[in-house]
Amino acid sequence: MRKMNNQGTRYEVRGVRIASLVLLFYLFTFLPLSVSAQRLLTLDSCRALALRNNKQMQVSKVRQDVAYNVRRTARTKYLPHVSALGGYVHTTREVSILNNDQKTALNNLGTSAATGIGNEVGNIYNSLPASTQALLGQLGLTSEGIMQLLNPKLGNLATHLNGFGQGIVDAFRTDTRNVWAGSIMVTQPVFMGGAIIAYNKMADIGEDMMRNSADAQLQSTLYDIDKAYWQVVSLKHKKRLAEAYLELVQKLDNDVNKMIEEGVATRSDGLSVDVKVNEAEMQVTQVNDGLVLSKMLLCQLCGLSLDEEILLADEDVDELATEDIVPLIDTEEAVSNRPEIRMLQNTVDLSRQATNVLKAGNLPQVLLVGGYSISNPNVFNGFEKKFGGMWNIGVLVRVPVWNWGDVAYKVRASKGVTTIAGLEMNEAREKIELQISQSRFRVTEAGKKLDMARTNIKRAEENLRTANLGFSEGVIQPVTVMEAQTAWLQAMSQKIDAEIDVKLSQVNLRKAMGVLK
Repeated sequence: MRKMNNQGTRYEVRGVRIASLVLLFYLFTFLPLSVSAQRLLTLDSCRALALRNNKQMQVSKVRQDVAYNVRRTARTKYLPHVSALGGYVHTTREVSILNNDQKTALNNLGTSAATGIGNEVGNIYNSLPASTQALLGQLGLTSEGIMQLLNPKLGNLATHLNGFGQGIVDAFRTDTRNVWAGSIMVTQPVFMGGAIIAYNKMADIGEDMMRNSADAQLQSTLYDIDKAYWQVVSLKHKKRLAEAYLELVQKLDNDVNKMIEEGVATRSDGLSVDVKVNEAEMQVTQVNDGLVLSKMLLCQLCGLSLDEEILLADEDVDELATEDIVPLIDTEEAVSNRPEIRMLQNTVDLSRQATNVLKAGNLPQVLLVGGYSISNPNVFNGFEKKFGGMWNIGVLVRVPVWNWGDVAYKVRASKGVTTIAGLEMNEAREKIELQISQSRFRVTEAGKKLDMARTNIKRAEENLRTANLGFSEGVIQPVTVMEAQTAWLQAMSQKIDAEIDVKLSQVNLRKAMGVLK
């Protein structure tokens, strides 16, 4: 009976080998046709897609452009600024230099003068002695006669003087009901207490901060891409492992069922193997679901459609290359490379410059101003109803005298903020140093685990070979074979995890050292 079982087993092994050869022929013949519809991605191509399509990377670029324009704006504060102003004003009443009584007096200037002259002539005639008046009367020069002779002359005089007075009134008319005015002014800062210098330094620091922020976002994006990429590779390898394990337990199940039919195995052995088959099928299902979700995450990070079919270059590699060289950088240099530290240093520098801006509030400010002003009507040649203008130049000085210590309190508060930023930066440096040390330790530990996993695989494969051989000879129970298969599965799974752990620990160390590019 045992001999027949051995022959049946050999025939089955031959059949499995023939089926495997057919399967390999099919894969090598038709796989390129099925894969051609998939997008083949390497780690570098995934990185390139992520950097091109990642929304946060695009935000970082826009922020850099904003910071660049802010810096250009700050530079203009050193230069003179030219502004033009123009306007038109209509009022219902005009400005009057002369009051109404003065206008009336000037308008009646001739009449008043003629009346005064006439009265004065009469008074003079009446003040003459009676003998003189009699003598003048004989000559025909009576008071009435004299006035008759003077009235035509006084009338002409009154007319001319009234016109002259009216001319004076008209000359003093401003006609400000319609006023046109304009000016061009040039302002040149001379000394602003150091505020402009501090503002420009803040703009430079802000631009540098945006560059550091973009660098931090780049490293974070690459780190996420690497994690997602190697996660997909790990699950693909585990899928192959789960399928291989399923084939092993299915073959064992088939053999045990034949042994049950031959009466050399119990129903309990068959049920135990059936449980293992179910577990293996469940593992395949779980790995497939995890692989689909991981690929969706990778597509999202790369900016691809979530349902796009992708194939990674390292999916079907039996042995992952783990000899990546990690750069040897001094811890202090590595800390300086971290964009987070540079951003914290930017924060400290910004706080210091903000303090300088506040200090400028207690210092004098000097401005040089000049320009040209024009108006209609103008007063450069009396009140003229036409445009006239003039050039001007001057110096403006503002000196703070007393503000109840407002600026001093603000400066103290700003210095406190600077101190806080410095303490936070020092704390971050200590944490980053610890992170670098831990990352280096994890790289070394991952390498050791990989060496041990490879050693365990050799032992597990030898144990499985021996168990299969003993089972085929009928000297080992199915339970022992299942234990050997389980040990082989664990060893292979540990090897995959160790290989991925080496990759991720090296990526994590590069990120911790600020050299992930």
